[in-house]
Amino acid sequence: MQFVCRNFGLSDLPRRGLTQQEVPLEVLLLDIEAEMSIWEDGRPVWSEEAFPVAELAHHLALWLHSPNVGRQDFQLDSMQAEPGLIRIVRSDEGWRAGSVCTPDFWASPVAWDVLVAAIERFDRSVREGTAALGIDPAFIPKP
Repeated sequence: MQFVCRNFGLSDLPRRGLTQQEVPLEVLLLDIEAEMSIWEDGRPVWSEEAFPVAELAHHLALWLHSPNVGRQDFQLDSMQAEPGLIRIVRSDEGWRAGSVCTPDFWASPVAWDVLVAAIERFDRSVREGTAALGIDPAFIPKP
């Protein structure tokens, strides 16, 4: 399993007339978007354009730091979309990723350490994309 993001952009920040220094956290989380996809065995199995990747990275890092990490499922409760836009659930076979937008799709199960490595790669990608936009990614907690 691999989370891939590309084509980073700031959706509404210029329209809002805010500078990067004065923008509130919730605006940064929503406005830093990219095309996001979940890949499996070298092929994309799910994708979404203009996905709030900074918000996802932020919430995944908080999930990995929670006291119930490894025992509790993850669900992105986005400020701009319905709950479950991205879900990561534990099954008997391992951890699976999916989306409420495609309820019949689930990535193949992976071991916990494989999932954490995929989240860490995703986090690095989001940090690099955010920095390329000229924004310090320090507002995203490290996983």
